[in-house]
Amino acid sequence: MILHSNIFGEGNPFVILHGFLGMGDNWKTLARQFSELGYEMHLVDQRNHGRSFHSNEFDYDIMAEDLKAYCEEHNLKELILLGHSMGGKTAMTFATKFPDLVKKLIVADISPRYYPVHHDAILEGLSQLDFSEIKSRGQADKSLANYVSEAGTRMFLLKNLYWVEKGQLGLRINLPVLKDNVSEVGEALSSHATFTKPTLFLRGDKSEYIGPTDEGIIHRHFTDAKIETVSNAGHWLHAENPNEFYAKVVDFITE
Repeated sequence: MILHSNIFGEGNPFVILHGFLGMGDNWKTLARQFSELGYEMHLVDQRNHGRSFHSNEFDYDIMAEDLKAYCEEHNLKELILLGHSMGGKTAMTFATKFPDLVKKLIVADISPRYYPVHHDAILEGLSQLDFSEIKSRGQADKSLANYVSEAGTRMFLLKNLYWVEKGQLGLRINLPVLKDNVSEVGEALSSHATFTKPTLFLRGDKSEYIGPTDEGIIHRHFTDAKIETVSNAGHWLHAENPNEFYAKVVDFITE
């Protein structure tokens, strides 16, 4: 099965991979800007997310294989590949397994190391959404607020809501499988994995996902990596400071 995507623009292929519980559409605004520079944009929904297929299997090796099949289906090579958070881990895995397909790699606010599970409240809140009772986004937001206090995070999560049929809401994500396999999201890159082509790691200055101790780990796996910081931004750096994020990516892909 081939991953769902939104494709637009003309030129060299530029693939973007979203984070955990996200979807390709989260990146539409920035991707439109990238497309104006002469790129064919591919906003990909990873398995169990967005409009892509659901599967009981879920780990980074499998998601890298999904992207390989996607590239073969669309005849993509010499990719610019950008991934955020979970998507960054998929992108790292893909680049180290299939380096011939990647021209440049951009990783947004994630390191190759292991991360402990920290999505428990979010997953519990989503699991408690009772769609026999909830008939509007407002009601879903009110229910989720009992578990997720930050309004921006709830807004992001509730993009997964859709009308299954008239009067019946549901979630696009495969929540049961993502809950069962949430530990996979934090898994480290294979200790032997390396990528020697140009790589940019972007971190938010208010985020703790890439700290000083991560720099050595990054350079061990990615021998031509540079690490830059986006100001006034946390983990959602592309949404919190899109102008600076865009400028740093453009500088990297055009140099």
